[in-house]
Amino acid sequence: MFFDPLYIVLIVVTLLISGGAQLYIKSTYGKWDRVPNTPRLTGAQVAEYLRSRAAFGDQPGSAAITAIKVVPGPLSDHFDPRDRSLGLSQGVATQPSVAAMAIAAHEVGHAQQHAEGSALMKLRALLVPAATIGPNIAYGLIFAGLIFNITGLTTLGIVFFGIAVLFSVLTLPVEIGASRKALATLASTGLLVSEQDRQGANAMLRAAALTYVAAAVTSVLTLLYYITISRNR
Repeated sequence: MFFDPLYIVLIVVTLLISGGAQLYIKSTYGKWDRVPNTPRLTGAQVAEYLRSRAAFGDQPGSAAITAIKVVPGPLSDHFDPRDRSLGLSQGVATQPSVAAMAIAAHEVGHAQQHAEGSALMKLRALLVPAATIGPNIAYGLIFAGLIFNITGLTTLGIVFFGIAVLFSVLTLPVEIGASRKALATLASTGLLVSEQDRQGANAMLRAAALTYVAAAVTSVLTLLYYITISRNR
């Protein structure tokens, strides 16, 4: 199995897809991080501005986003539905760039989804524990099943890996939906002042979406590979 030509092809293809997506997001972020947004607001200020002016279902913004904080790590920005806090990386929180504005608005978009009771977001949240530990368990079961020729172990491993794949696929509409909300909210609150603001925000959010598309594609390809080798044994 370790010298399976199909496995080598899978590795090369997934590296090209994921590596290309990462290079694209880094390149796009690098470009628009150097361009100031017209309102001259940092990412943290954008998030605070949107919290006070955007629509969050029937909730006030202060309830939908309980805190805006700086978190370690580059591009580690996220919305935590457990305590409804919004975490922004240092570069995003402190820079008045087009990139920072788009990323902050995207995370606010997740807060809007949560406040509106997004079914997909709830389902994805339920899968987080299984998706986190599932792949590690899956690899062990699949390899053990193949080495010892125990079909049941391989099948169980594929099921565990399939949960992680489902999580990755469900992430796509959630992330794309948050980006759409981000653009709409930036426009409705008057933060997209210039054409440059609009172009940059669109470019950033497209690049971010591409990374999730790449992750979903590579996970599906990997799952198909495991299914194929299990049937061929």
